[in-house]
Amino acid sequence: MSDQPATIEDYLDENRKFPPPADVAARSLWIQDGIDALAEGSSEEFWAAQARALVTWRKPFTEVLDWQVPNAKWFADGTLNVAENCLDRHVTAGMGDKVAYHWEGEPGDTRTITYAELRDEVAKFANVLKGLGVGRGDRVAVYLPMIPELPVTMLACARIGAVHSVVFGGFSANALADRIDDSDCKVLVTADGGWRRGKAALLKPAADEAVERTSTIEHVVVVRRTGASGDDTEISMTAGRDHWYHDLMADASTDCACEEMGAEDLLYLLYTSGTTAKPKGVMHTTGGYLTQVAFTHRYVFDIHPDDIYWCAADVGWVTGHSYIVYAPLANGCTSVMYEGTPDHPGKDRFWDIIERYGVNVLYTAPTAIRTFMKWGIEEPAKHDLSSLRVLGSVGEPINPEAWMWYHTNIGGERCPIVDTWWQTETGGIMVSPIPGVTTTKPGSATFPLPGISVEIVDEAGNKVERGGGYLTITEPWPSMLRGVWGDPERFFDTYWSRYPGRYFVGDGAKIDDDGYYWVIGRVDDVMNVSGHRISTTEVESALVSDPRVAEAAVVGATDATTGQAIVAFVTPKGDTEWTESLGEELRRHVADEIGKISRPKTIIFTDDLPKTRSGKIMRRLLRDVAEGRDLGDTTTLADPGVVEEIRRRAEDGGPTTAE
Repeated sequence: MSDQPATIEDYLDENRKFPPPADVAARSLWIQDGIDALAEGSSEEFWAAQARALVTWRKPFTEVLDWQVPNAKWFADGTLNVAENCLDRHVTAGMGDKVAYHWEGEPGDTRTITYAELRDEVAKFANVLKGLGVGRGDRVAVYLPMIPELPVTMLACARIGAVHSVVFGGFSANALADRIDDSDCKVLVTADGGWRRGKAALLKPAADEAVERTSTIEHVVVVRRTGASGDDTEISMTAGRDHWYHDLMADASTDCACEEMGAEDLLYLLYTSGTTAKPKGVMHTTGGYLTQVAFTHRYVFDIHPDDIYWCAADVGWVTGHSYIVYAPLANGCTSVMYEGTPDHPGKDRFWDIIERYGVNVLYTAPTAIRTFMKWGIEEPAKHDLSSLRVLGSVGEPINPEAWMWYHTNIGGERCPIVDTWWQTETGGIMVSPIPGVTTTKPGSATFPLPGISVEIVDEAGNKVERGGGYLTITEPWPSMLRGVWGDPERFFDTYWSRYPGRYFVGDGAKIDDDGYYWVIGRVDDVMNVSGHRISTTEVESALVSDPRVAEAAVVGATDATTGQAIVAFVTPKGDTEWTESLGEELRRHVADEIGKISRPKTIIFTDDLPKTRSGKIMRRLLRDVAEGRDLGDTTTLADPGVVEEIRRRAEDGGPTTAE
């Protein structure tokens, strides 16, 4: 036990417990497959067993782990192909007619794609890429909306041993160019555009601008999406460089052998979107990555052969890589994939999709859940959600009251919630409840999975047995990043230098009296108020626990007296009137919930919060507003006008309350 002062204060006390439902426990794969017994061995033995059970190897591995801090090699002498594992082996096993994806476009167009059809499409595009000069180890940039051609492109790269670098379709031309330049991409796969809130969101003009700024792109492949509806007036094609996807695919052969890859060969790059430094090209390899994502998908979501699974993320982020593409397909699962926003044409679009496809497992973000809370329970109440069996949460800590709303109004108080903690760098889920096995607490990710060793430490690196501190990982895991592309020094400095021998996650966390883990946000989202280090997540959770609050974001603003002052941006529910008295009541509510030191100095009411198109709240912009600074880049926001409106209200002395 550390005798140092608290690294991060632990104020929020959540003691509600939800035992695993008996019917979920009765069919739990975790119990049926005896995972607890397997977990009693060493982590190396455990992961070796999973690698043999879940992955098909061309050459079986004999070496499990080579660990030279900070470099890990898992199953290094084994060979395999990821596309073969995701597609060909299922077709060979007689599952070719099984649906891989139920895809739904925002305008309402749909495609049902079987494993055999997806395998053929991937093989054809793999041949297209080879015809464009792409070979083993070459990098391919991917800048696409949420359409089936996105996983097709990723799997085609994996089939021939090329490395894909997917760039989220909401990023700007500058962001795309930076990522192309950093990894010397040879080919760019993009689209004319995608559909968003009923309008064509064009991608090709941004792709053209990015390519003009780079020197390595030899070919651009363009999928016709919005142009299929006649809106291609702003799309230009450069002769000799640009090619329509459908033209290239018309005569492509479905005969394409899978390249035999080493377990440590690079599968993909995915750039983190850092706000203060050059984005990092996170490197993920083949055998260990596929092992861990397949294991976590199967058991964290308790995936059965007849399940319909929906990860409502974007493939532009790691959640989509791991839990829309690679893990579900490796496990032979049927998934839903949706192109658009949850509020088009109505605010019940998600619930309509769940009802029509009979979705059994839903995996979405707390930001989306809080948005659904704001829209009201009448939206999900319009639809039959009885097919749902397991609910998941991903992307950031979930507020206990958002957890309860999800549990009650979406899960009908019968579906276990798996609140998962992991990140781009970990590749797969690290800390999570297991449905049918774990007693859950609202807002807690509960316990590390088998084969995962985490510890909370204080500033000095001493283990914290109870209370708050910094989350670290003490042993290697199969899906861990293998480095930062082209910058091994940055890899070491960012993740391994602060606590020697430990991987520093960058998140604050706490452990309660029952040994449950609570992740409380990025370390840079911890405020220092009069010497107390207070998590933004705890204050936000206290605000959202008031029934009049739909959503809240909290930042620390420089204060001459206290070092930092807490500024809260609050979106009230429904017709709640924005008044100074409401602000004062909310401040008192926070004081009652977690203590006076955590009470916001200022509350600013707003219709919405600035979010990226992936749903992440941009606290950096809110800090700029709170401290009166010029705003930085807002191009990735879903609605850039939101932050200007918030700033206007703050400057005009709108509905706020302050000490």
